[in-house]
Amino acid sequence: MGPKGDQPQMVSFFRRQGDRFVAEKLAISPWTPKNLSGTGVCGLLARELENHGPDSFVPARLTVDLYRPVADGPFDMRTTVIRRGSRIAVIDAALVQDGQDRARASALFLTPGAEPPGRVWSPTEELPTPPEGRMSPTGSPPLFKSGDRDWTPDFGANQNADRKICWQSLPPLVAGEQITPFQRAAIMGDATNHTCHWGSEGAGYINADVTVTLARLPIGHELGLRAENTIASAGISIGSATLYDRTGPVGTCVVTTLSNARRQIDFSIGPLA
Repeated sequence: MGPKGDQPQMVSFFRRQGDRFVAEKLAISPWTPKNLSGTGVCGLLARELENHGPDSFVPARLTVDLYRPVADGPFDMRTTVIRRGSRIAVIDAALVQDGQDRARASALFLTPGAEPPGRVWSPTEELPTPPEGRMSPTGSPPLFKSGDRDWTPDFGANQNADRKICWQSLPPLVAGEQITPFQRAAIMGDATNHTCHWGSEGAGYINADVTVTLARLPIGHELGLRAENTIASAGISIGSATLYDRTGPVGTCVVTTLSNARRQIDFSIGPLA
């Protein structure tokens, strides 16, 4: 979700080590310090897919499967172009560590065009945003809103069973590179887990996958994520959230999660590292 509010700002999630990548502290998992968090992994897979996307196409869907832990050590990326048509392109990517694929992603790229005539239903409810100027363009601690409460960076004050909204400005994904709108969306997509599954006793689910669908790319350095629904049964839970910026909705994020109750994260004793 973000860096600790009482520590100096992290410069990036990752740095380059030759042709490979190495994690910075911001990319380490809150579940175990030996592994990487899904937020950085999702962002880096999005970066890889974006770098191979056709010119004039826009990313409309990203799906990440997080099926093996990614250890805190060097790793490589591999990309395969599945289809490159005149209006649709599909590209796959994998994170490879110690000769094993640890996570994979697929992105759908589309060509934008004129909208068809007519009107269709869409929600008109206003999406809450914090006051302008609360966040730095180069990354700031996240703000949260639980139910009707005010925005606050206090993790403990948001450990409750109310509906959650997260608002964040992210630092660079890779040291020396400017973070892109698609990378921001991918990182926030992984945060859907905590937005939807952070309850009165903390967060007890881990992501098995992340899907981000985008009608457009985000504008500006701030992004919000509002929980829309949570459906749980027998240790499996689906969470969905609306992704939006200060100009309005951008897309939808959905995560499929597994119970990890024995390692439940209690945010009331401190934020993520």
